[in-house]
Amino acid sequence: MSGHYLDKLFEPRSVALIGASERADKVGGRLLENLVAGGFTGELYAVNPTHSSLRGIACVPSVAALPRVVDLAVIATPAQTVPGLIEECGRAGIRAAVVISAGFREAGPAGAALERELLANARRHAVRVMGPNCVGLMRPPVGLNATFARGQALSGPLALVSQSGAVCTALLDWATPMGIGFSSVVSLGGSSDIDFGEVIDYLAADPKTGQILLYAEGFRDGRRLVSSLRAAARIKPVVVMKVGRHPAGSRAAVSHTGAIVGRDDVFDAVVRRTGIVRVATAGELIAAALALAAKVRPGGERLAVVTNGGGPGVMAADRAVELGVPLASLAPATLAALELALPPNWSRGNPIDLIGDAGPQRYAAAVSACLEDPGVDGVIAILTPQAMTDADGAARAVIEAQAHSSKPVLGCWMGEASVQGAREAMRAAGMSSFRLPESAVEAFAYLAQFYRNQRVLLEAPPPLVHHEPPDLERARAIVAAALGAGRTVLGATESKDFLAAFRIPVARSVDVSTTDAAVEAAARAGYPVVMKIHSPDITHKSDVGGVRLGLADAPMVRAAFEEMTARVARERPQARVEGVSIEHAASSPHGRELMVGIATDEVFGPVITFGAGGIAVEVLHDNTVALPPLNQALVEDLIRGTRVARMLDAFRHLPAVKREALEDVLLRASEMACEIPELLELDINPLLADEHGVIALDARVVLRAARPGRTRYGHLAIHPYPADLASREVMADGTALLIRPIRPEDAGLETAFVDGLSQESRQLRFQNALRHLTPAMLARFTQIDYDREMALVALEGPEGAEREVAVCRYVRLPDEATCEYAITVADDWQGRGLGGLMMARLIGIARARGLSTMEGWVLAANKPMLDLCTRLGFEQEPVPGDAMTRRVWLALRAPRS
Repeated sequence: MSGHYLDKLFEPRSVALIGASERADKVGGRLLENLVAGGFTGELYAVNPTHSSLRGIACVPSVAALPRVVDLAVIATPAQTVPGLIEECGRAGIRAAVVISAGFREAGPAGAALERELLANARRHAVRVMGPNCVGLMRPPVGLNATFARGQALSGPLALVSQSGAVCTALLDWATPMGIGFSSVVSLGGSSDIDFGEVIDYLAADPKTGQILLYAEGFRDGRRLVSSLRAAARIKPVVVMKVGRHPAGSRAAVSHTGAIVGRDDVFDAVVRRTGIVRVATAGELIAAALALAAKVRPGGERLAVVTNGGGPGVMAADRAVELGVPLASLAPATLAALELALPPNWSRGNPIDLIGDAGPQRYAAAVSACLEDPGVDGVIAILTPQAMTDADGAARAVIEAQAHSSKPVLGCWMGEASVQGAREAMRAAGMSSFRLPESAVEAFAYLAQFYRNQRVLLEAPPPLVHHEPPDLERARAIVAAALGAGRTVLGATESKDFLAAFRIPVARSVDVSTTDAAVEAAARAGYPVVMKIHSPDITHKSDVGGVRLGLADAPMVRAAFEEMTARVARERPQARVEGVSIEHAASSPHGRELMVGIATDEVFGPVITFGAGGIAVEVLHDNTVALPPLNQALVEDLIRGTRVARMLDAFRHLPAVKREALEDVLLRASEMACEIPELLELDINPLLADEHGVIALDARVVLRAARPGRTRYGHLAIHPYPADLASREVMADGTALLIRPIRPEDAGLETAFVDGLSQESRQLRFQNALRHLTPAMLARFTQIDYDREMALVALEGPEGAEREVAVCRYVRLPDEATCEYAITVADDWQGRGLGGLMMARLIGIARARGLSTMEGWVLAANKPMLDLCTRLGFEQEPVPGDAMTRRVWLALRAPRS
């Protein structure tokens, strides 16, 4: 109702160019030329003290001399002048600025100081800044070209957000001849103020944007980025090209933008959990967007290839294998249908070779048969032009076949002149068309990646997932005692006590500091025993002879103690050695050594790692990474991503490991990551797994002080499902209800709830004649980010047969302090006190999360809701220019005195 705070940036009605120039070889001159040539229909002013007009545009000497308050300032003056100009803009009431100028953080300490001054002035006057050191901003649908790029961008559904201005200009130069248009082109530059998260949020809600493309070198605010990506990906495709995949690239990215670059495997985990698609090159960025632009989505990743040439079919199959795209196994009914439609010498498998003289009828039959096969999720149709080939007719046949299916079909008409018309026909029909089989397979791989990641996006695990909760009080006491003593590394016994508090089976150990104590501890543990050096400064004990196995008696224990401590003293004289740890030697003839860990990424917080264990962890590099919180499905994906996963099943003489015990440890690691923000690193290595279960043989726990001011889960990139907010209520008439936060799997309940509302209730709630929820609306309502919003549902009936009878929600607005609420109650539950109960719960949650104001818009005719607002303490006022609506608001915290 109140508009977006970035509207003045993306939809300005007036623009002032500060540093405008008459010279085309100057940045200020190119900017002015582009602003004029772009066709901007709003008011345009130039700021330059030496001119009265430039290119027919009124020119004023200073910001203060502007004849009116403008929406957007574009600044292209030397860096040292920019902080003062931001101050002038703020005093003049300008609330948005694009700073083109370079010479800030990327230029060294002096530039960094200028940037801090710029940001301080902007915040003091509530000026939002894009840049500095950026190419600028394009908004083709409104004719805004506030960049110094060459030429104009076409208007279209793609939005490009890039940290590199060079990538922006290169993609624009390539896209225009290809007829590819953009809703926005955003060059973030230094991102001192406005960063990826805020721009993605805006574009997610922007009706002019159909797909979002990102070029990134590094990120700062991982929580905001993940939250915005998850919100955007629920309603439109998001494709990212993240560079710095290798150490050399990461160093280059840091030197280029000053951004913090996270580990690349961590970013891959972010991609999976946010439902977006990642590509490796700029060409793939556009190709993936075009493939995803079609509304048809795969229900899986099994691919069928139809071709009139064996060679291109093999090329497609090879590329599919390389990308991990499975070729579909054709059903018997499909093979039978193809036998009837194809010549005797067809390939009888996938790829389906129609033979070189294939006409439109064969293409129609083969593509239709594949689309009807439940084991096929998508089809690539390949044509090579031969003397008898009807390229146009075959294209029409494929288009017609796809029109009757919800599965994607991608065309690959190889060649150029003789197939150009067929390609244009496919594009006109909304079908992606490619020149090479490999490109078509890559495009389908993007669709498959989108499908997989969208499925993962639906997972909303709680922080604690076990029926037997961990002993959090004990775990937190261990952490507090260590940090209170000034220690950040737990000893061997402490580490295992910590694991045991989370119900992880451990090989119990005893820390001792003398030879006699070691012998005594070994006798109590029972021979044979294992001895390990006890030092907070030695991570890899075996590197310094700090692990001895199979000590069978007291003389062996004495000798091992003396030899071990002497060697460590020689090789690591600076290490603090506190003695050794003794434990019974656990053994298993069928055991596999695994590793479970927690690492903390600078940007995205804690991540869970799993893979092969033992001393060769660093050499094998067989591990996968996932963002917590995890649930059963996510844990299975984590295990499946490793090579060692194949060794967990039965093979040769080894029985399968007890998979549920391993999965339980990973779920427990997720609980640790969620509930112990002081946990910096955890290594359980080896974790011995066999057919009986698992046991942690060794563990290392590294701590750090929790950052002050964070909420309970503020250290996580993804907020867990807030199961603690669920409660059972008994209404005055005795009816029992379950009130809990909404979940993604509530889509069916939500649909039935809206379908059951009367026309009057729909009118009062939605202010229009909403008939049903679209898939995008349904996803938006049920797949929420519990950090930025909250939705509570009231459910009536037994588990498994519940009926939704009310829903209320708030959404945190971009100012991060205000939230907007909405509530709907089923017709047969109105007037029974449920609305007041739900709103009281919602207000309490918003208040506990530090929000300052809750507001909403209510139809003046909705007297029951206005009366409820009055009872709850909301204030009311008419909406200017809208006699039918009232704005209501509630102060959630008392103003400061």
